[in-house]
Amino acid sequence: MGGGYFSNAGVFLIDAVFGLYIFAVLLRFLFQLVRADFYNPLCQAIVTVTNPPLRPLRRYVPSLAGLDTASILLLLVLQTANTLLVALVLGLSPNPIGLLVVAVAELLGKVVWTFIGAIIIQVILSWVSPGAYNPVAAVVYSLTEPLLAPARRVLPPLGAIDLSPLIVILALQLSQILVVAPLRDLGATLL
Repeated sequence: MGGGYFSNAGVFLIDAVFGLYIFAVLLRFLFQLVRADFYNPLCQAIVTVTNPPLRPLRRYVPSLAGLDTASILLLLVLQTANTLLVALVLGLSPNPIGLLVVAVAELLGKVVWTFIGAIIIQVILSWVSPGAYNPVAAVVYSLTEPLLAPARRVLPPLGAIDLSPLIVILALQLSQILVVAPLRDLGATLL
């Protein structure tokens, strides 16, 4: 019976360690994508943490159409390694194609949850200290505004109430249900 506890602990540790670093690289990619202020202390910390593997990788992997493909490649490698290690701890011998599909699904899920979390943080900050400058708030705003602005055009604020965060969170949740979950299930069948 103890093997189940040890494998659960192993899966937890693998997901925690890889998850934190994947989140840092994902934030760096998203901050570059939305053109966040990289002089911000939060962005500087993310750059410092992610530079060691990305700097040499950029020598061999060029950017394509303005996308930081080195970050995308690093995200795929890290998530695939995470998925592989979890599968091995659970006693599975995974198929490489299944690993890649599950890794892509997991990364898409992390992107969705990152945006949902950023929107929730922005909403809370707008209640607690509206209009006050904060380095974290500035980065969160630049991350969420590309999603919230189109939603505001569809449903403008109703007086002092802005429903665009609710609309975007609902759309993001739908993408989790209709895109990420089926892709994750497909990858699981291929494992």
